[in-house]
Amino acid sequence: MQKIYKHFQFRFNQSFRIFNYNPKVSLPIFLVFGMLMIVKFPQSIFYPLLYFSIALVFHINRKDIPFLNKIFINHWRLIIFLESAFIYALFLMANINYKIEKFGLMMFFAIILLCFLQPKSKPFPTLQWNFISNDLFEWKSYLRKNTWMFILTYLVVIASAYHQASLILCGIFLMDYLSHVYEDNENKEMLEVYFKKINFKDKIYKNIVFFNTLLSPTYIAFLIINFNESLYLLYYIFFMNLYFLLILTRKYKLYHHQEKANYFSIVVFIEYFVYSMLIIPAFIIIHLNIKEAQQNIKNYVGN
Repeated sequence: MQKIYKHFQFRFNQSFRIFNYNPKVSLPIFLVFGMLMIVKFPQSIFYPLLYFSIALVFHINRKDIPFLNKIFINHWRLIIFLESAFIYALFLMANINYKIEKFGLMMFFAIILLCFLQPKSKPFPTLQWNFISNDLFEWKSYLRKNTWMFILTYLVVIASAYHQASLILCGIFLMDYLSHVYEDNENKEMLEVYFKKINFKDKIYKNIVFFNTLLSPTYIAFLIINFNESLYLLYYIFFMNLYFLLILTRKYKLYHHQEKANYFSIVVFIEYFVYSMLIIPAFIIIHLNIKEAQQNIKNYVGN
């Protein structure tokens, strides 16, 4: 029993270390947790299903089961159950609109089944995304590395059209994923070949069209479900596109062939979030970024 107590004490301390040392992880988590505390569904059955799916995702992605099997030889399944049950109960009880009912309690029995569901030792196969043009090489590379996370996130983004609050909050969460698409720098030779075929404004145009094509199902779904609140959608479109342009233009403004990445930090995230929210400052920064990016590209490619 003492070993189990120490294990959960370690888990508790570990979670705070992750939040303290990695704000790029903790900020989206707190935003999502805050949204899930206040979201209101038309039927109470949706709450247990959603929060059970969160516990399921946590279980599928865990890699410590062989370790638990060695440390807790006879009780490792109990540890798995308790951890998953705690995550489920935390989300379920934190929602201000949920009232305890039979289905929510029955899902605790479903969590027992997770103890016998072993995560795959081999990674899931990834898609090649060859239908995406090579002009969008940042997207193609990112999607190949994060195929299943992208698909899951994309479904959540479309589902966020259900309500105005979920649309805005999920948009903020999505911004963190967008930041990583343009975080890595290509090598000098690739940059030179690419921008000899296409100028920087054409690159912006192709990327912004692709980005809005991805978001078009969310736009359409929100208009169908919340037509009377279409002003929220208009602000959402401005907000997301401005943030997208800020991170794209920032990459080539700061590009240097000796740097592998442009190091997108939480400070930049907050700065660009505020610019996008206020709209007009974002236009000014984007204009300045484009001028500096064009000059920077010209230093590598020439006239």
